[in-house]
Amino acid sequence: QAQLVESGGGLVQAGDSLRLSCTASGLTFSSTAMAWFRQAPGKEREFVAGISSSGGSFYSADSVKDRFTISRDNAKNTAYLQMNSLKSEDTAVYYCAVARRPWVSPRADDYDYWGQGTQVTVSA
Repeated sequence: QAQLVESGGGLVQAGDSLRLSCTASGLTFSSTAMAWFRQAPGKEREFVAGISSSGGSFYSADSVKDRFTISRDNAKNTAYLQMNSLKSEDTAVYYCAVARRPWVSPRADDYDYWGQGTQVTVSA
């Protein structure tokens, strides 16, 4: 059974950086697209960034472009989200997700497996 485990969240100040990790097991990681979503209190879950199975294509939401970078290491079954210049509006629970196909989608419904989420809190 597929399982995703996230780590790296925490409480930081505005302008700081964090790196989230998502390690997968129970699936052929190199055949899957990966994405990060986030959900703030009272808001819908939103796409943050996604990366294709090979790592050759990646996409970011406009709100995080130039600040967040998604990457993956297929040898370690792990995806990362490097978050720089964090803002208070980045505060949310961050989820990693896996799709059983190689290309990225910004739609949450297109993902098959989800992690439990990790809290990121940015103080102003």
